[in-house]
Amino acid sequence: MEIRHLRYFLAVAESGHMTRAAERLGIQQPPLSLQIKSLEKELGVTLFHRHPKGVSLSDAGRLFELEARRLVEDMAAMQQRMARVARGELGVLNVGFTSSAAAHSFTPEALRACRRAWPGIALSIREDHAAGITDAVEAGRLHCGLIRVPVSQPDSLTFETLLREPVLVALPGDHRLAGARRALKLEDLHDEGFILVRQPGAPGLYANLLALCEVQGFRPRIAAEVERMVTSLNLVAAGAGIAVVPASMQGLHPHAVAYLPLAEGTPLDAPLTLVYRSADAVGPAAHFLKIARETARKARARAPRRRVA
Repeated sequence: MEIRHLRYFLAVAESGHMTRAAERLGIQQPPLSLQIKSLEKELGVTLFHRHPKGVSLSDAGRLFELEARRLVEDMAAMQQRMARVARGELGVLNVGFTSSAAAHSFTPEALRACRRAWPGIALSIREDHAAGITDAVEAGRLHCGLIRVPVSQPDSLTFETLLREPVLVALPGDHRLAGARRALKLEDLHDEGFILVRQPGAPGLYANLLALCEVQGFRPRIAAEVERMVTSLNLVAAGAGIAVVPASMQGLHPHAVAYLPLAEGTPLDAPLTLVYRSADAVGPAAHFLKIARETARKARARAPRRRVA
């Protein structure tokens, strides 16, 4: 039995006549009659009473009509769902982000926009460091990720810079420089203990920072290495050292951490980078990429009106 046999049966049941049903289906009447007889033989029941003016459902036919209609409707619903899947309107989107990317207002804004625009797409969220996210996207475990500075750039992946923001020096609240009402130069930090995110998980931003310190003629003293940027701020709040973080993270521990800008012209910032498989930006992933770019465009348009505290 095939789904077309159910449609044949329903057409005859609804029209009450073999010829009219055949016309409705676009087939000849004799083959339709043969299909109905074959269906009755397969089921072992009489579905229709035949009479000179047409046909009428038997008791078994009325029961079978309920089941046939349910199956045909289920099949139609499944086809519609699959069409939505093909258009990327249904499915699961696996997104990863670093803790510092999550702290940026862009990330929740983009995720909310995706939920509003595509309610049929279920979001599966994962947090990891930049290297872990890059590996997961390359392996297909994630559709895309939001990181800061790329750790590695495999040829199969695309790295798209969505936004850039300044970095701030995070100091313990009782630090001698915490009350300074000026931007800090790197040489001001010559004797400080730096809390860095552990390599190789996220070396990008901190590799750039260390390189700049070398240019200024000193090698920073490493007070601690951690796996997450949020952890580095927890240690700053505890007085264990200083850290350099994206400006969007300055809301963490506001009563225990002072955030000061670096001197104007210091060539160090924090990008927000979207990473995805170059050949696989389809379906839900394609929708999210479009939303991410639009959200970033709006954020850039708002940027001149923002002030960093």
